[in-house]
Amino acid sequence: MSLVEEVLREQQGKAGPFSDKDIGTTMLAPGYRVDLRNPQGRELDKFIKANQVSDWSILTWREVGKPYQVNMMSRDRKAWEKEHQQEMPLKTSWAYFNRHFHQWFVKDVPEELQKTRQEVKTYLSRFKVKQVVQALGDVMRLSLWNYVHRVEDAIWDPRGKRALFEGLDVQKPRILFLGAAEGYEAMQLYAMYPGGEVVLVDYDEFCKTDRFGQFPETYPFLGTNPATGSPKVWYKHEMNIEYLVEDIRNLPFGKEFDIVISVGLLEHFPDEYKPMVLEWHRQFLKPGGYALMTTPRDQVRSRLFYMIMADVMNHTYRELMTIRQMGLYVYEGGFNILRHGFIKAHNGIVAQPR
Repeated sequence: MSLVEEVLREQQGKAGPFSDKDIGTTMLAPGYRVDLRNPQGRELDKFIKANQVSDWSILTWREVGKPYQVNMMSRDRKAWEKEHQQEMPLKTSWAYFNRHFHQWFVKDVPEELQKTRQEVKTYLSRFKVKQVVQALGDVMRLSLWNYVHRVEDAIWDPRGKRALFEGLDVQKPRILFLGAAEGYEAMQLYAMYPGGEVVLVDYDEFCKTDRFGQFPETYPFLGTNPATGSPKVWYKHEMNIEYLVEDIRNLPFGKEFDIVISVGLLEHFPDEYKPMVLEWHRQFLKPGGYALMTTPRDQVRSRLFYMIMADVMNHTYRELMTIRQMGLYVYEGGFNILRHGFIKAHNGIVAQPR
């Protein structure tokens, strides 16, 4: 058992394994990176390549091209469609995705890697070629996941997200997260702008019970102490969070939120449906509120990731975008873009309705 794992297990049920004295540090837990490094100002800005476009009104689709569509579907989706002789329904595809993706977040990655490498040796010694090939594939996927999520922290990317979210003119905001999954980014926002309320929305019950429900209570978010303005470590249990299992189209809210956020939502809709998705962000915002959106970046590493991890990730329609493509959708959808850029694996935009 690693030292980090021992610390985390010893602290289960306590206030939290990390305190403000740990700010500035980082370490690897079995399933993720703990990152309390606290760059400020220009140092934080290094974690986002910001403001690539000076005037969105003159940008055209001819200049930016259309997003890259991920066409390699998972084996489970193909098998389902073969069995049922129809295209997998959208809600079913999301259920498959959420369950497959969640399995990777709860892995003890070093332990799984060690076990799988041993399986390769065992199968080789017994000349079981099919099992060797399968185990080598498992090693490749585990190694990729270890690098992307655990070592590089490119999926959660707390420093990049804080760089994107900094400088919002809000106090104790009401935050609405559309398609929330485990709700990571809303929890990061709450830590940065504490004292308000978070409403997470997803129409898959599994996201509430498992993806959010099993999100590690010991994971520390770096934010702000509202009493002093100094940095503070926050935990999930300290936050005011409500989780609604509901279709976004059926939400009972009016224009009552200071922040409406989505992460990896826009790219799952073909062009004819993107105006509807952007309208979801507008319809719940107070005057002067902020729409925050991220999508996966179109880069060689991302294309390779979705190819190698196809059986985990690719159950639904998906695009990879450049920041200029994403921004043009948002601008043409009636938003003024206040801040935009890309971080490790994602594009990000802060916008307000025109």
